[in-house]
Amino acid sequence: MIIKSYEIEKKNSFLFKHNIFLLYGENSGIKKDIKKIIETNIKKNNKKIENLSLYENEIIDNEESFYNTIYSGSLFSDKKIITIQNGTDKIINNIEYILNKKPDNIFLFIFSDILEKKSKLRNLFEKQTNAICIPCYLDNERDLENIAKKEFAKINLPLSRETLNLLIEKSNQDRDNLRNEIEKITLFAHNKKNLETNEIKNIINFSGEYKSDNFINECLCGNILKFKKIISEFYLSTVNQILLLRILSNKMQRLVKMKELEKNYSSIDKLINEAKPVIFWKEKPVLKKQLAIWSMSELKKIIYEINDVEILCKKNPYLSKSASFNFFTKICKKANNYS
Repeated sequence: MIIKSYEIEKKNSFLFKHNIFLLYGENSGIKKDIKKIIETNIKKNNKKIENLSLYENEIIDNEESFYNTIYSGSLFSDKKIITIQNGTDKIINNIEYILNKKPDNIFLFIFSDILEKKSKLRNLFEKQTNAICIPCYLDNERDLENIAKKEFAKINLPLSRETLNLLIEKSNQDRDNLRNEIEKITLFAHNKKNLETNEIKNIINFSGEYKSDNFINECLCGNILKFKKIISEFYLSTVNQILLLRILSNKMQRLVKMKELEKNYSSIDKLINEAKPVIFWKEKPVLKKQLAIWSMSELKKIIYEINDVEILCKKNPYLSKSASFNFFTKICKKANNYS
């Protein structure tokens, strides 16, 4: 059964009667928003919720473990929310089996990239009456403008038309990208009542972000000499550790996503050239090197560690610089050993 993403608010009472969802398309931000709406409603009626996330290859490699996750009860929760990342037609049989069994103790979300009309997974959900299929296409300018205005209203920061246009242009029509840029501005602004346009340009586009972005790239490529040069500059200046960790996390998530898609392409070059959103030409050789260095298991391990380091930095601000830089140094040395 198909529901358009813009109909969610109108049909949410109907939506909440189902527990298996396919969300496909380029817009990762709207997928997260829809899942959050459903999760919020689930938590109203179930105090104890267990959240689990799986990648498609984990299901294919161990089907028995996947079915145990779906059907086994939990001593510590009333319901399970299970998210399958990067779902494709390869798990069509597994999903059909679950739909036929109609489990009532779980809520299953399948996040997929663009699915063609001939996709078996897409066709299955479109025809099913006990499951929901939601296409998640790119946001239009009006959607992004409304989101930006709401987010800036939360921090009570004036939003000029020029700033709004800059943010929309930088978002690549994805609200997730937009919110990431607004988060950078929020972290920089603190309690300021106003920011000049040039300040915002620097935050979201050029100088500060460039050096931070470059630092993370050198780290992931294992370029120790260049990494040490930048880190020595950072030690002498005020650096937002949380922002660096968020940049690292975004790059990790992108690498994981591309690793998942790698097997569908004849070469890494072809994968990079056809990636969505489009990868800037200067970053292509860097990304190619990172894909060659890092395995899927190592990427996932780092993603879990990022969360721990971020919590440590927030709880102990006086330790944040040493804790985060030690973490980045460990990653750089590991990359250097692999390269």
